[in-house]
Amino acid sequence: MADAPLSTALGRYPGTAALIDGHMTSPLFALAPVEVKPISRAFAPMVRALRFDVSEMAIVTFLMAKAWAKDLVLLPVAVVARFQEAALLCRADGSVSGPGDLRGKRVGVRAYSQTTGLWLRGRMQDAFGIAPEDNAWVTFEDAHVAEYGDPPFVARAAPGEDMLAMLRSGALDAAIFGNDVPADAGLRTVFDDPAAAGRDFVAAHGFVPVNHLVVVRGALVRERPDVVAALTAMLREAAGEAGLPHGRPALEPALALAIRYAREQGLLPRDMAVDEAWDGLPAGIG
Repeated sequence: MADAPLSTALGRYPGTAALIDGHMTSPLFALAPVEVKPISRAFAPMVRALRFDVSEMAIVTFLMAKAWAKDLVLLPVAVVARFQEAALLCRADGSVSGPGDLRGKRVGVRAYSQTTGLWLRGRMQDAFGIAPEDNAWVTFEDAHVAEYGDPPFVARAAPGEDMLAMLRSGALDAAIFGNDVPADAGLRTVFDDPAAAGRDFVAAHGFVPVNHLVVVRGALVRERPDVVAALTAMLREAAGEAGLPHGRPALEPALALAIRYAREQGLLPRDMAVDEAWDGLPAGIG
């Protein structure tokens, strides 16, 4: 299998650019980058049809895929990790003056399964006692995992509705964006100081929230574990140079908390142990 270039869907970041551009190579394999913009559009094809040999994947999408027995293997490398609080916006002239005011409000999010939403809902429940069902969630897309259905407190926006327009008009009280936070003088962050709030999360949990990891098709692992080991080593080297977490010990706290949040928020059909996330990973990759 590895004699042919590995089809690879990765966003361009400091931790991936060297691989995408061919500056890091291996005698065991070559990568064939596939451009997908935004990279989140690669996740559903990877989960539903195993479209690529190697793919970036949101941590929530992976956990859901694992729970529904998709043939994917997680590599111990993060490619995106960031504070989440700056992505939660409200109207500057609205009734929301801080996170504690969100109870009972209408909150928009691209999909209920979006990773930024997972981290922020978990933060709202842990720090402010606001459970997911205390809000009316409005979504605009399905989950990447086709088997999943949203909880009853989640509603789909009408066809053609736009989350930013709904927030501006007051149809939403707040909205969670991803890495595409709009610059709009009529909006402000729900957290008064998002950077300080992010540091508070790190102080409480010991890590910066992880958004995206890397997965490979299970067939590749079974047929060429040497290729997967070499690929993982390259990804870890690049992640280390970019200051991103890599290795099982570094990532397991984030996985453990993401699993807890996902269960509490109705995103998983069953509980999972952290070790289960590594099922199929070749021996020796730690």
